[in-house]
Amino acid sequence: MDKYVSWMAILRLLSGSAEITAALIMLRLNQVDKALAVNSALALVGPTVLVLTTAIGLTGMAQNLSPSKLCWVAAGVTCLLIGILKK
Repeated sequence: MDKYVSWMAILRLLSGSAEITAALIMLRLNQVDKALAVNSALALVGPTVLVLTTAIGLTGMAQNLSPSKLCWVAAGVTCLLIGILKK
C-alpha cells in the first residue's frame, strides 16, 4: 500500500472519529450553548484535515504528474479553499 494513501486514510479516520466523539459529547451535554461551543471547536477540524490530506495527496502525485497537470490540480485546490474559506 502506498504510504501517502495510508496517511490520508489515517487522517480521515481521525477526523471521522472526532466528528462522532463531538456528536456524542453534544448529546451528553444536552444544552444548546455547550453543544454550540463543541461544534465551533469542531469547525477547525474539517478544513484542517482537507488541507492536510490534499497536501499529502499532492506530494504523492507530484512525482507522477507533469508540471502543467500539477498546476491544474493546484488551481482546483485553490478554488476549493477559496469557496470554503470565503465569507
